[in-house]
Formats: sequence, structure tokens, C-alpha cells
Amino acid sequence: MPNIISIDSLEEAQALIGANDQHITYLEEEFGVTIHTLGNEITVSGDDDDNVELAEDVLINLLKIIQRGMKVNLRDVQSAAMMARKGTIEYLADLYNEEIARDTKGKGIRAKTTGQRLYIENIKKNDLTFGIGPAGTGKTFLAVVFACQMLRENDVKRIVLTRPAVEAGENLGFLPGDLKEKVDPYLRPLYDGLHTVLGVEQTDRLIERGVIEVAPLAYMRGRTLNEAFVILDEAQNTTEMQMKMFLTRLGFGSKMVVTGDETQIDLPGSTKSGLVESVKLLSNVRGIAINKMDESDVVRHPLVSKIIKAYEKEQ
Repeated sequence: MPNIISIDSLEEAQALIGANDQHITYLEEEFGVTIHTLGNEITVSGDDDDNVELAEDVLINLLKIIQRGMKVNLRDVQSAAMMARKGTIEYLADLYNEEIARDTKGKGIRAKTTGQRLYIENIKKNDLTFGIGPAGTGKTFLAVVFACQMLRENDVKRIVLTRPAVEAGENLGFLPGDLKEKVDPYLRPLYDGLHTVLGVEQTDRLIERGVIEVAPLAYMRGRTLNEAFVILDEAQNTTEMQMKMFLTRLGFGSKMVVTGDETQIDLPGSTKSGLVESVKLLSNVRGIAINKMDESDVVRHPLVSKIIKAYEKEQ
């Protein structure tokens, strides 16, 4: 007997189904169920009762968000499906309660998964937070967004963004152009977050005034960073000495966020990753939070999480 979900209006039904039925199509493929829509009713059926219930839970919880006047897209459906499989779907609506910031168009930016929500809570509560996880988990983007919001609210005086400048065996000296032109391609993910919240023009103005500094990691040596929000990206490619140097730059009134992916280390030979070693050393230090996200926190194309799973099986 198929389960039936009744919806108050055709508008809400259409929002739940998605353009060209893409939300329904994704859920059918993800859970191996059949979903039919007729007017204000949606039915879910299938051979596996557990999967039918999971798909139904996703639809019901997404509907609650729509009924609060919020829009959902395919990424929201994907996140909801992953939360259903992890048994945390009841917390879905909570993810939409609090905005981290607003983008240049006035649209709210929120955590998309429970892992991302915990990550943001830890950044709020701690002076040093590690965000570790695969590509697409939002670890860098969310840290930059939160930094921009703290700057807007005058909780910090400046933002400092950095990452190692040597990756995948390529040295900056072999790249054309001056230092900025050499470094900018490595720092592009950091610029993306700044542009989303502040816009290109304001970002450029703040960089010119020194309020935002985007620089290679070597530029951090010998400095103490007070009243700053400092982000180290791609930290898996730091050496142990580089990581120690960076962490000891933390000054009064500052926050630090260190992001990286332990499965994407590009350091040569037997060089140990500063990220891996620092997590071992600092895991029990009060005031330091270590967030480890996984494929369930990926908010890119649905195939990305499947690709991550496939590679993990081979390791």
C-alpha cells in the first residue's frame, strides 16, 4: 500500500517536486522507489519499506521548509536524503533557522548539513577551529562567509586568508607574472567566498585598504595577528614547521580556522603533513575544535559524494 502525502496547495506541490520533476527523479534514483504526483497528493511506493519510509521522511521535512516560505533546490534535496540515511532528518528544519550571512543579492547563506551546522557553531565558540573533509563540504566557503560577517559586525578588524603556495609538485617560480599573478590562482576559492558576500568591488577596495589580506603562507612568518579572522586553506599541504609557525600567529581578539582534506596531500616523498600532525597533537586541547566532515556533508553535484565513496573503498 503506497504512502500518501497531502499538500495544501499546488504551488507547494510544485516547489516540492522541483522544475521538470528533478527533486522527485533524484529521490526515486537515490532510494529505489516510485513517486507519483496527482494534484495535491504525492504517493511513494516500492519493494523496500525502509527506503519508502526514508523517501517519505525527506518529502515531509522538505515540505515543512517550503511551508515556511523558503525555497528548496536539488542541493537541499540531496542534503535531506543524506540526513535521512544518517537518521538526522528531524534536524533538517533547524538548518534553515539561522543565517550565517547574506550575499550581495540579499539571499541568506545557511548551513546545508548537520556537519556544516556543527562546524559553524564551533567557529563561534572557539578561537581555533579545524575544518577537515573532502571537496564540496563547504569548509572553506563557510569559513570565509563567517569571517565576512564578523567583519561587517566589527567583531574583527580585518580578515587574513592564506594557503600554501606549492601544490602538486608545482613551484611558483615556474609560473609567469609577478607575485600576485603567481599566487592568485591558488587563492581563487578564498576569493569566491569574499565575492559572494561582499561583491567584487567591495572586496577589491578592502584588499587595497589592507582590511582583507590574501597572501601565501610564507608571508605569515614573524607576525602576530590581533583582532583578525585568519583562515588557512589547503592545510594538508603544510609541513609540520609551517603549521606550527601559522598556529602561533594567533593574537588577542582573533579567530583562526584551518581547513584541509587529509586525503589530498601533495607534499613530496616522506614529508609529514602539518595538518595531520596538528590534529593528533591538539585534539584534546580546550578551546580548539576539530570538525571532521564526510561525503554526507558534500553540497556539490550529487555525483561528487558518490565519487568520494568510490575512492574511499579503494583505499
